[in-house]
Amino acid sequence: MPAATVGDRLLAGLLSVVRPIGEFIHVSAIYLGIAVLTTLGLSLVLPSMRQQSQQLHEVVLTMFQADGDGYAAADEPLADPAAADWSMPVAPPDAQAIPDEGAAQADGEAAAPGDEATVPEADEAPPNFALALDAAIRSQPIPGVTQAQAQALRSYLARKYKIANSVAGALIRIAFAVGEQKGLDPQLLLAVIAIESRYNPFAESSVGAQGLMQVMTRVHHDKLTDTGGGQVAVFNPAVNISVGAQILSDCIRRRGSLAGGLACYVGATGPNDRGYGARVLAEQRRIALASGIAPTRR
Repeated sequence: MPAATVGDRLLAGLLSVVRPIGEFIHVSAIYLGIAVLTTLGLSLVLPSMRQQSQQLHEVVLTMFQADGDGYAAADEPLADPAAADWSMPVAPPDAQAIPDEGAAQADGEAAAPGDEATVPEADEAPPNFALALDAAIRSQPIPGVTQAQAQALRSYLARKYKIANSVAGALIRIAFAVGEQKGLDPQLLLAVIAIESRYNPFAESSVGAQGLMQVMTRVHHDKLTDTGGGQVAVFNPAVNISVGAQILSDCIRRRGSLAGGLACYVGATGPNDRGYGARVLAEQRRIALASGIAPTRR
């Protein structure tokens, strides 16, 4: 009996040593397996992420591309931001009219006989986003808009669509400049942006519409080429708004009304636009109410 007791004690002691070692080995094997699976997963994902990062880098560089001497240093203000030229070269002043490929976003609606869209003149070039952003940061005035109205509009867009206040200010300036060029209410353009992309300049739909105003690059590549930036310029907020506004203007001219133009813009071949126009006009009214700026009828 005493011998059996000693044997049991030795066995129990041995088990008390071996059991923690076994548990340690088991846990280590689990973590090692997780590490191996993670490594394999990253090896498959990282190349795609690297390619997407490079594409995003190219888009951002294009979006913030400066003209002339480039940007001023962070601590070196522009000589006169209020008088800065927001335009970027688009086409020579003597550019001839070219046939429009279709203003509808999705269905490539054909232009009416003799209906042509002209290449913008130099004074109708897309605004420069970098200069518009600089002017917004410095709270430079917008022609025809009080500081209180501009600030109210900035605050509304920044809060609702979760964008930087300065970026909201830049987009507002661009919308007012482009609206003046194209004969459109700038708050209508801001409403279209809200419905189309919720102010995401890199948004892309399932059918390939891209940017703030969801321009179909395969349909309107000539308009983008005319800006001098190529098709990647669709992700430049200023270019996207300018091209989108031109498409909307052409649509309104073809259909003969704002409601018809909005239906054309969204790609509806008939009057049924599935409520798109109503959503845009409702957002336009909310924007006008928030800013205190009466919508213009042009």
